[in-house]
Amino acid sequence: MSNPLLEDSPLPRFTSILPEHVEPAVDELLARNREQVATLLQTGDEASWESLVEPLELMDNRLWRAWSPVSHLNSVLNSDALREAHSACLAKLSEFSTEMGQNEALFKAYKAVEESSDTLNSEQKKVLSNALRDFKLSGVDLPEDKKQRFKEIQQSLSALSSDFSNKVLDAGNAWSKELASSDDLAGLPQTAIDLAEQTASDRDKTGYLLTLDAPSYLPVMTYAEDAALREEMYRAFATRASDVGPHARQFDNSDNMREILALRHEAAQLLGFENYAERSIATKMARSSDEVMAFLNDLAHRSKAQADAEFADLQAFAAQEHGHADLKPWDVAYYSEKLRQHRHNISEEEVKPYFPISRVIGGMFDVVGKLFGVSFHQVPNVETYHPDVSFYEIRDPDGSIRGQFYFDLYARQHKRGGAWMDVCQPRVKTNALEQVPVAYMTCNFTPPVGDADVLLTHREVETLFHEFGHGLHHMLTRVNYPNIAGINGVAWDAVELPSQFMENYCWERDALNLFAAHFETGELIPDELYERMIAAKNFQSGMMMVRQLEFAIFDFRMHLEYDPSAGDAIYKILKEVREQVAVVPAPEWNRFPHAFSHVFGGGYAAGYYSYKWAEVLSADAFSRFEEEGVFNEATGRSFLESILERGGSDDAMNLFVNFRGREPDVDALLRHTGIAA
Repeated sequence: MSNPLLEDSPLPRFTSILPEHVEPAVDELLARNREQVATLLQTGDEASWESLVEPLELMDNRLWRAWSPVSHLNSVLNSDALREAHSACLAKLSEFSTEMGQNEALFKAYKAVEESSDTLNSEQKKVLSNALRDFKLSGVDLPEDKKQRFKEIQQSLSALSSDFSNKVLDAGNAWSKELASSDDLAGLPQTAIDLAEQTASDRDKTGYLLTLDAPSYLPVMTYAEDAALREEMYRAFATRASDVGPHARQFDNSDNMREILALRHEAAQLLGFENYAERSIATKMARSSDEVMAFLNDLAHRSKAQADAEFADLQAFAAQEHGHADLKPWDVAYYSEKLRQHRHNISEEEVKPYFPISRVIGGMFDVVGKLFGVSFHQVPNVETYHPDVSFYEIRDPDGSIRGQFYFDLYARQHKRGGAWMDVCQPRVKTNALEQVPVAYMTCNFTPPVGDADVLLTHREVETLFHEFGHGLHHMLTRVNYPNIAGINGVAWDAVELPSQFMENYCWERDALNLFAAHFETGELIPDELYERMIAAKNFQSGMMMVRQLEFAIFDFRMHLEYDPSAGDAIYKILKEVREQVAVVPAPEWNRFPHAFSHVFGGGYAAGYYSYKWAEVLSADAFSRFEEEGVFNEATGRSFLESILERGGSDDAMNLFVNFRGREPDVDALLRHTGIAA
């Protein structure tokens, strides 16, 4: 049987990939890789970039190109068979990664190449510097018994994190609510009602069907007049994958969370770190855990009073204007939207007609083209994995292909929630191979109802620009070595810089004029509406700031203060953090950590602070555009050449200073968010 994962096709052959292809392909590639590593180390020749490092990079690239579509399909077209195949391979891939990282002969060979530095360019030196660091972080210096234990821990963590994410997905899919009449959805925008009706029809049900997917959940929390319905959905969402709620203990992540924290701590201590937070910092832009905590606490101190005042204002409004004195968590979004309309005479529904998705996408391409001198072209007849998915090329002015990407924008069953960019394949340019970078761009917007164009909320426009910023970082790179090309090798607390930078163009009038036009008349957003949007931009910004700080401080403290002898302190720490920064009281039964996939199922462990850290970078970087012109050609070229094209080829601080002329200043973030410095 031919295996599409082993064929050297330019792009994944999605329609041919079956679950039964996955494990045989991974087994064969891992066997080939082990054999190749052994052969390279046995040649007896003096190790060099060309004889050792480059062949190994190409080897890793081949494995990635086989695994990437499998991992992606597991997120966007999940099935029991694919999940089983994916899970079966995680332990094998983890074992191989740790095995390579603990290979002393390979470590010595890399050191020998590094010592011949007079023949290496700066990017090759960065690849080697990162690799030698990662050898140590894989336990290459440990005695054999501790090496074996470290390998076991890494395999367990890989399985536990995958299981955590699966339980969150399953818990979300397990809940739905059928309603017989649209009267039960009073207050919701017609688009949300139409979606509920279409969802019911798609699942062979009558009436209206609500789910915990964002396009269904958020309109209910924001607009539903029925407080009991809001509470029911909030309870289902806030107790996903936990010991309480409508599916109590059925998808419970409690054990996964405890084991993940314990194993991370043990692995960090094996490597000589005091805790996992210290281990996390070893690959970050931040220089110490003290610096991270000081940064977060300083932002909390600057933001808390404003957040308290905003919440008190909301409580007073709900009581005085609507006779609702006891504000519950499921009331906050509902009355906040009413207060926003009352104070600024604006609602998301009023703005949505100006953001039809077809125009937003084209306009986003125009914004990027004006900034960075590239163009975008949809390519028909490219094999994808779902009818909703489209494929594009980015081209340079001379017509050459700079990058390619899949666009998968709509929510559907068996697709992980949220929005993200992931790497399909990195840029590679060697004598043996030239490979353009390819990305997966994934969102969960409301799907089309019938033939109508999808209308985005302004927040969804920001989400699209944000994820596309990640995509640009990956696809516009000029670095030829895959381990530091695009987002690879970029410090995790700097990787959000391009994404958050791009969000600014959702607010600039000159940018909006390129795409924000009424879906029926083509009229640009009127000045009067735009001015109301800007006036409402920082509505409840203090509350939003402390909510993100709650997540960040909780995550970091949970790893920094972990004590094996103290037992389960997850909710104890969360309670303390909420007492420090939260303004909206959380119910005792709230189980937010049980679905905190960024930290327990993704790459943000002791790293969620990266969002705020990078927001400082992006606000300060954009302030240069504010000074010189938001579409200033020279400034755009400088950002392209100093940040986007350089990937992980230099330390993030060096790249930022090259662009900004100095180290970052937090005041730009406070100014942009309307919080007094």
